[in-house]
Amino acid sequence: MTQNFAGAGAFIVQMFFGIYILLIVLRFLMQVSGANYYNPLCQAVVKITGPAIRPFQNFFPAIKGVDTATLIVAIIIQLIALMLIMLFAGGEIFLFRYILWSALGVVSLILDIYFFSLLIMVIASWIAPYSTHPALQLINQLSEPLCAFVRKFLPPMGGIDFSPILVFIVIRLIDKYLIVEPLAVMLGIPNGIMLGL
Repeated sequence: MTQNFAGAGAFIVQMFFGIYILLIVLRFLMQVSGANYYNPLCQAVVKITGPAIRPFQNFFPAIKGVDTATLIVAIIIQLIALMLIMLFAGGEIFLFRYILWSALGVVSLILDIYFFSLLIMVIASWIAPYSTHPALQLINQLSEPLCAFVRKFLPPMGGIDFSPILVFIVIRLIDKYLIVEPLAVMLGIPNGIMLGL
C-alpha cells in the first residue's frame, strides 16, 4: 500500500512539474527563435512562467539575446521535481549528480520539443498549409530557424523542402547516439524518472 502511495506521489510530481518545465523550456525556445509575443499562446506562456523566472533575471542577465535565467529556472525546477520523486521512491534526496541529471533532462526536452514541432509542421503543411491558428504559427516560428539554417546547405529541390528531414536526422543522432542517451547511461539516470528522459 505504501508503495502505491509513493508511486502516486511520484506520478503527480512528474505530471505537474513536467507541464511547468515544458512551459518554461517553451518560453526559452520562443526567445531563441524570436517568436511573435503578440501570439496569444506566447502571451499565456509568458504570464504562467513569469513569476518563477522574474526573480532570477537580475542575477542571470541575457547573453546575446538568450535569457539564461529561463534555462536556469528550468534546471532548478527539474531538480526540485527529481528530489521529490527520489523522496517518494525512498532514495537519496539530494546528490550532486541530480544537477547533471536535471540539466540533461532539460536538453532532452528541448530536442523533444523541436522534434515534435517539426513533425506537426510537416503534417500541417499537408493538411492545413495556410492555417493561421496561433498554435501552428508558434510551431512554425519555433522550427523555422533550424530549417532555415539547413536550407543554406540544402536548398529546396523540385519545389520540395528536404530541410525538415535533415533536422530530424540530426536531432535523432544527438538524442539517441551522440549526446543525450550515452550521457544518460553514463550518469546512471533511471528511465522515465523525468520528462524528456
